[in-house]
Amino acid sequence: MLKKTILFALFAALSTLAVAAQAKTVEIEGTNSLRFSQESITVKPGEEVTVKLVNNSKLPAAAMAHNWILLKADADAAKIDEAAMSAKANDYVPEELSDQIVAHTGLVGGGESDSVTFTAPEEPGDYTYICTFPGHFQAGMKGTLTVKAE
Repeated sequence: MLKKTILFALFAALSTLAVAAQAKTVEIEGTNSLRFSQESITVKPGEEVTVKLVNNSKLPAAAMAHNWILLKADADAAKIDEAAMSAKANDYVPEELSDQIVAHTGLVGGGESDSVTFTAPEEPGDYTYICTFPGHFQAGMKGTLTVKAE
């Protein structure tokens, strides 16, 4: 009986390590040039992903803040960006369109960072991520998360 218990505990520990090894962490910098330092990310379907957004600006948050919003595949990025203009109190994340958002960070000012952990969509394809601080998406602050099976 003790032998079975030890084997079970060992198997459970190894299973936990295998799952932990599947997690992916990505650090992205938001820049004064209104770009993400990584404009493409590739993940596996269902993979646990942590995105850490770092704002490397020296400017105050009121002048140069960033967020990171991952949209569902069929979401309209321009519509979400437009709705975000009236969502200042919610870090420019439009609550009324939350059904079109997979994950998002909070708004970060110069020298700040925020992280979000989420499960990548199961459906392979390209998913757009954007910054909705006023004017940033229109200036090209966006990227693509590609979900791709091995």
